[in-house]
Amino acid sequence: MKMRVLVIDDEDAIRRALDRFFTEQGYTVVTASSVTEGLRHAAEQPIDVAVVDLVMADVDGVEGVRRLRQCCPDVVAIIMTGFGTIQSAVEAMKAGAFHYVTKPFELEDLARVVATGLELRTLKVENRILKQQLRERYRLGNMIGQSEAMQRVFSLIEKVAATDSTVLILGESGTGKELVARAIHYNSRRAERPLITVNCAAIPEELLETELFGHVKGAFTGAAATHQGKFAAAHGGTIFLDEIGDMSMKLQVKILRVLQERRFEPVGSSKVAEVDVRIIAATNQELERAVKERRFREDLYYRLNVIPVKLPPLRDRRSDIPLLVNHFVKAITVTNNSAVKGVTDTAMRVLMRHYWPGNNRANGGAQGGGDARSGGPAAGPATAGRRIPAT
Repeated sequence: MKMRVLVIDDEDAIRRALDRFFTEQGYTVVTASSVTEGLRHAAEQPIDVAVVDLVMADVDGVEGVRRLRQCCPDVVAIIMTGFGTIQSAVEAMKAGAFHYVTKPFELEDLARVVATGLELRTLKVENRILKQQLRERYRLGNMIGQSEAMQRVFSLIEKVAATDSTVLILGESGTGKELVARAIHYNSRRAERPLITVNCAAIPEELLETELFGHVKGAFTGAAATHQGKFAAAHGGTIFLDEIGDMSMKLQVKILRVLQERRFEPVGSSKVAEVDVRIIAATNQELERAVKERRFREDLYYRLNVIPVKLPPLRDRRSDIPLLVNHFVKAITVTNNSAVKGVTDTAMRVLMRHYWPGNNRANGGAQGGGDARSGGPAAGPATAGRRIPAT
């Protein structure tokens, strides 16, 4: 489908010139001599690009862009005027205009502006779709379990997601702690912001501090550049500290400070950085025992354990095994393009009796997708030398 361009200008000559130009470029063009008429066109069919004159008889171009974006939120709006000022340019940007051009201008320059605007719009739409897919993937309906134990977990996740409280997820390896963390984040008010995951057990102790808090250039041998830590990267969103029970006592002190004060110091810096971040932690260890054995700070434990989410091992929710088996069979069938339709009754009985020491850890199929990027055609040689006058 062709991109749809709306030209709003009270000068007949400019409307005709832009109509001819955009039509030659492969766009579908509609024109209007007033903002009111332009809004009627936008109400009839969504507009991809709007080129709007600043000075109009009924409504000025800035207000026109603001109203256009109410009905077409993704429109690439461009203000044009022969009376350009810094103030009017700032007002145009605040209203949601993508660009501001001053007459006279070359048509090929306008073509490049439109093409760039459409490309950026496509990236924003793709990003929004990807985020929506993440939310769909980690909504509670995608977590599998009909047992009473899992229903309690689902109920708790729904309540916790609506808050900013710190969450401690407890459970054996393979019970789905990271999946729960993702479900909490993508069902929270922070869903549009980053979710940063750190496996505290997988990173050497001497590197974990700089990984979490970052470092400044020259902080230590080999620190050739400033490095942003995970807490800074998670600003506005959520940081998931997996296997926090393996963290050293030294780093536990710094984590405690972030929890208490929402601030930290990058390695090698005396400057305090403030951060707005929700902390979700997880461990397969018994932290109460670790506290008694002085392997884990008691004050940090209570700071983390605001809302505990205890995940049951698979052996304690055997009624969920058939659901999980069917889920993984379908996933494997799609991924490997195989003809496996299920398991036999005998096999299911074996699976039901199994102790499942690794719980339900498994690899799901990857989801692929085509390239959805599209945009208006770029300016061709036919536009060279053509110009919109300063009228």
